[in-house]
Amino acid sequence: MIVELGHYALVLALVLALVGGTVPFFGALRGDERLMSVASTTAVAQFVFLALSFAALTYAYVASDFSVQNVAENSHSLKPLLYKVTGVWGNHEGSMLLWVLILALFGALVALFSENLPLKLKALVLSVQAWIGVAFLLFILVSSNPFLRLDPAPFEGRDLNPLLQDIGLAIHPPLLYLGYVGCSISFAFAIAALIDGRIDAAWARWVRPWTLTAWCFLTLGISMGSYWAYYELGWGGWWFWDPVENSSFMPWLAATALLHSAIVMEKREALKIWTILLAILTFSLSLLGTFLVRSGVLTSVHAFATDPTRGIFILIILCVFVGGAFALFATRAGTLSQGGLFAPISREGALVLNNLLLTAACATVLVGTLYPLALEALTGEKISVGAPFFDMTFGPMMVPLIIAVPFGPFLAWKRGDIVAAGQRLLFAFGAAMAAVIIGLALMGTPAALALFGVALAIWLMVGSLSEIAFRIKLGRASLGESWRRGAGLPRSAWGTAVAHFGLGVTVLGVVAATAWNSETIVTLKPGEVMSIGDRTLTMDGFVPLSASNYTGTGVRFTVREGGNVVATMEPEKRLYTVPNTPTTEAAIKTFGFSQLYVSLGDVSADGATVVRVYWKTLVTLIWLGTLVMTAGGVLSLSDRRLRVGAPKPSRRSVAVPAE
Repeated sequence: MIVELGHYALVLALVLALVGGTVPFFGALRGDERLMSVASTTAVAQFVFLALSFAALTYAYVASDFSVQNVAENSHSLKPLLYKVTGVWGNHEGSMLLWVLILALFGALVALFSENLPLKLKALVLSVQAWIGVAFLLFILVSSNPFLRLDPAPFEGRDLNPLLQDIGLAIHPPLLYLGYVGCSISFAFAIAALIDGRIDAAWARWVRPWTLTAWCFLTLGISMGSYWAYYELGWGGWWFWDPVENSSFMPWLAATALLHSAIVMEKREALKIWTILLAILTFSLSLLGTFLVRSGVLTSVHAFATDPTRGIFILIILCVFVGGAFALFATRAGTLSQGGLFAPISREGALVLNNLLLTAACATVLVGTLYPLALEALTGEKISVGAPFFDMTFGPMMVPLIIAVPFGPFLAWKRGDIVAAGQRLLFAFGAAMAAVIIGLALMGTPAALALFGVALAIWLMVGSLSEIAFRIKLGRASLGESWRRGAGLPRSAWGTAVAHFGLGVTVLGVVAATAWNSETIVTLKPGEVMSIGDRTLTMDGFVPLSASNYTGTGVRFTVREGGNVVATMEPEKRLYTVPNTPTTEAAIKTFGFSQLYVSLGDVSADGATVVRVYWKTLVTLIWLGTLVMTAGGVLSLSDRRLRVGAPKPSRRSVAVPAE
């Protein structure tokens, strides 16, 4: 009965989306406030019914109701409760239900927390959001219904892919979808503005918090996915340039450019066309990623579906929304004014350079991702585009971007002084050069390229803090005065500095983990010893494993440094019972910001085991930096001027004496 109620709630959500997409739209065209006010009610109601539908599917998983086809194909009664719950979105149908739930969540949030939006713009935004919901709810009900029944019902389920039976499934997809799908709000604002014909600084101020919110979640989702693959797949890598990984990275690059473009539009009413275009592109790339993951055109550990019918359905959705958005943009672009003028050397100019580099990098990733598919479709030839291509194209574009980032906050609006900005960054330049000189003295010229990367990271980190130090007069005023100035700075200024600092931390981790990564592959028997760097690992023996849904064998290693025991590690080889699938579970030990990584290979009859051991220098900085970037975004969101729905403080009127 609960399953049927969930299905019924899904149908009602579709009806509400249809109402929310049509009635407020016509109300906006006619200027009818009563019709426009329907948008908020239907947006909230749609979210409520989708939440009920999602709760019903979750109940079916927890109760192991194998009469539901989706549950039978992706769950098992012996699976731990956590993985029963996360299994709800560990498959195509359930993940699409989560997709539309988050889509409705953002619509409901706009309805509830955007009282300061003009009623017409709000109605149009929610109408566009509702039509996106209509498309994907139809897709779910027609081709991906998670509530289909089986008759007769099987006694047991097939269980979930063992690679997905991990805490990462509880964290990564929801975070990624909150970012991925959250970009729909920026898209809806752009389409609404094009329809309404009102695109100004106020529009940029309204759209920026929603874009920043989606960007924060997308940053966390990509970061968590990277770490999950790092420890779960046993290969020791943190990024593979997998096409499906790229499909989430491209919207992140576009959203980052959109955030910076919206700043220029808000402050100077410039880059209007560019900002609207980026808002459309960001969600278009999210839809493209959805198509790649669910169409079957890619073979990937991340891919959900291989049914071409579903792929065609999503392709139609992609063409309708993206094609329609660009057609509307083409008809309206000529009516948009360019806004304020500015010199190339200015804060606007620095942000434009930032945008150009980010979009060029995004285009590079897009070409590298889609070229093999296009080539195979046209010629039948199969090729793969991997890390060498992206290292040679994407990497060089990031160098000028990193160099330029610290200059931006020091340049004035409209016309800046790059010499003065450079003088204020002398300390950051000195810190970067000191790192290179010390590194060359310790490691010699073979490490010069890696040290250049380290210098870029330090330049970015120290440079991002230099702007704060300058504004609070650190070293030029008393500590008390500097403290008061720091407390008085807008939180958005602190957030920008923290986010840029976090990017520098990630760059440092990427450079160090790439340049000074050590790998050793040996075959060991119990009692034998191997060494990696300054550490030795002794294979102590085998440890039997047994859990409710798998059995296996672990191997215990004792790690010594300087003759002293510093850790014990137990990598595992598991065999999941129901799908009869083996997996490898790596053992990871963190030393400071670096990690020792041990993964098992095959075990021979005489007890000899292939062991792969990595030393990952400063690798944790890659993910720590993303957390710092997200903290910067959250700090900016806490600024009253960016807080969603915060009313503007009223100004007390002051009488002006007559002359």
